[in-house]
Amino acid sequence: MSGRVSYLGEFEQVVMLAVIRLGDEAYGTNIRREIEARSGRQVTIGATYVTLDRLEGKGYLRAREGSPSVERSGRAKRFFSITTSGTAALEAARELQARMWAGIRLRGTRKA
Repeated sequence: MSGRVSYLGEFEQVVMLAVIRLGDEAYGTNIRREIEARSGRQVTIGATYVTLDRLEGKGYLRAREGSPSVERSGRAKRFFSITTSGTAALEAARELQARMWAGIRLRGTRKA
């Protein structure tokens, strides 16, 4: 990826923040549970994995394989962590939101 930070959608930001919160326990099912617990909205595991794969493709997340487990029929979990580029993208998204919200009062505003 070039030095350019690409736009992050809302769900991408939420997934990345869940990865940061979960630290060493950031794998698909835990990420989905964290998002549901904090947002109060239902999230499918499919949407979670599609987004994780997309963020990994953008270079914002890194995945590593865990050890295979009997509970998972010998399959390994994929654990995710944020990259330096991912941190920069999240910061850019937060700064953009702050600039857009600066000076806005929703109560009493009229449509132009």
